Amino acid sequence: MTEAQLQKLVEEISLKFFKRPFRHRAIFNKRLKTTGGRYHLSDHHLDFNPTLFAGISRQEQIGIIKHELCHYHLHLLNKGYRHQDRDFKVLLATVGGSRFAPRLPQGKESKAKKQVTYCCSGCGQIYIRQRKINTQRFVCGKCGQKLQFLKIVS
Repeated sequence: MTEAQLQKLVEEISLKFFKRPFRHRAIFNKRLKTTGGRYHLSDHHLDFNPTLFAGISRQEQIGIIKHELCHYHLHLLNKGYRHQDRDFKVLLATVGGSRFAPRLPQGKESKAKKQVTYCCSGCGQIYIRQRKINTQRFVCGKCGQKLQFLKIVS
């Protein structure tokens, strides 16, 4: 989906479900990672997650767009536009928007974190880290002895 198609879809959904025009920009933002979309209070434009949109169905895309349009229209009407506001919850249920972003498609979720294990040469204290550390510079916090690299577990 291109940004022009996204803009057209948002405008159509706004007229069909909200009976109000969408007069601002709807764009894709590659920096969005954990959310489906975002409404900007300052200039009223909408951002959407292109990675998520590429991997979900058309119906789920429409649900995300409806969610962001609820924020948009309620804010412009000076009503409760935040997630916890009653106006938002009622409008979202009325138009059938999604409350939460769907899970990312398989393979797009965060990578399993590796674990690096170190052992103190003096007291035997075990240290598990996500990053390697410089064993020439850092020592055991308990006894001050050198650390020895043990293994990396993925």
